[in-house]
This record gives sequence, C-alpha cells and structure tokens, in this order.
Amino acid sequence: MTSDKTTTRRRYSADFKAQVLGECDAPGASVAKVAMSHSINTNVVHGWRKLAREAGATSAVSSREFVPVVLPAAPMQSVAERGIEVELRRGAVTMKITWPSSATADFAVWTRELLR
Repeated sequence: MTSDKTTTRRRYSADFKAQVLGECDAPGASVAKVAMSHSINTNVVHGWRKLAREAGATSAVSSREFVPVVLPAAPMQSVAERGIEVELRRGAVTMKITWPSSATADFAVWTRELLR
C-alpha cells in the first residue's frame, strides 16, 4: 500500500520554543491554550517543557543571585526575666497571665487550686 501523502516533521527554532515555553510559564497560562494559539499539539509543548526542566535544572539555580539579608539579633531574655506565661481559654474568653519566676512555688499553689 502506498500513500499519496508525504509526511514531514515540523521543525521549530530554539527561539520559537523559548517563546512558547515563556508563554507557558506566565502566571495563569494554560499549556493547552498556548499550544493551540501556535497550532502545535499540546503533547509537543509538554515534551519541550520536560526537556527544558531536565536540561535547565542546574542552570536555573545558578542564574539566580543570592542576596544576603541581615536580621537584627533578637534580645535574649533569661527565664528569670521573662517569668512564667500561661494562657487559659474557656469558650470565647482568653486570659493571659505572666507570673514572676521568683514566685514559682506560689504559681504551683495557684495552679493546683485552679485545676480542682
């Protein structure tokens, strides 16, 4: 059986592929819509994306620049300075209590009475 049709593969330039892949990477873009707008089968574009991910996995990381951020050091408070912090909740009522660390024995008595 012979066919009168001659099938030829379509070839795309690297610039065209980069343009299509760039359109696919846009926020909210659909690969299928981008492929249809260029009259390309969606599977072809997915194949290009896969090849780009595999080839560019290391180059994508190296193209980003590291920007150091300096954060001010948080003042460290000792446990003695902070005290004991308790938050009690019952229904819609929330009560926060800070008890001085120097009175831990009193806090223990208060907690025991509270929980009876």
